[in-house]
Amino acid sequence: MTQRRAPSGQGPARRVGDTSRPTARVRVRDTASTRLPVARKARPGAARRTAGTGATKRTVATRPRAFTGRATVLVVVLVALALAYTYPVRVYLAQESQIAKMRAAQAAQREVIADKAEEVAKWQDPEYVRIQARDRLFYVLPGEVPLLIMNDPEGAARDAGRPPPAPAPDRWYDTLWSSLAKANSEPRK
Repeated sequence: MTQRRAPSGQGPARRVGDTSRPTARVRVRDTASTRLPVARKARPGAARRTAGTGATKRTVATRPRAFTGRATVLVVVLVALALAYTYPVRVYLAQESQIAKMRAAQAAQREVIADKAEEVAKWQDPEYVRIQARDRLFYVLPGEVPLLIMNDPEGAARDAGRPPPAPAPDRWYDTLWSSLAKANSEPRK
């Protein structure tokens, strides 16, 4: 089996499942006359790899994940809240528009009521009633002679011995429509 080297070229790197090395290292200190072993506590794998000769430099930086677990949960919660609030907001806006329509209808109804109240006040005046009776029903007071004027220009011209007045010219769209109707009614050859 070939041994892997660290990216910095410092020697074989320890694999995750490799149990050939002991977890605790023994280090011997050279003092003046005696050599005593010093036991060290076991460190995590990354610390064990770099402990030998110093810290190794990474040659390739790891790419951070796009979404962490917390960010994903936060996004899901925000989407759920947005979806939960859309229906009540829609109902609220619909009710607001109904309230606005009802207020507008009430204002229009109040105007109609005010107009009717004003007309009722007019009908309480006897002079207004007499004027309306003369105009609408052609009532006259005793001793008065009613004079009714009828607008009949053709009859007046005939009684005077003159030719009847020329009819008013048709409107342009009436002329256009009649010409289209004539063209439509002609048989095809």
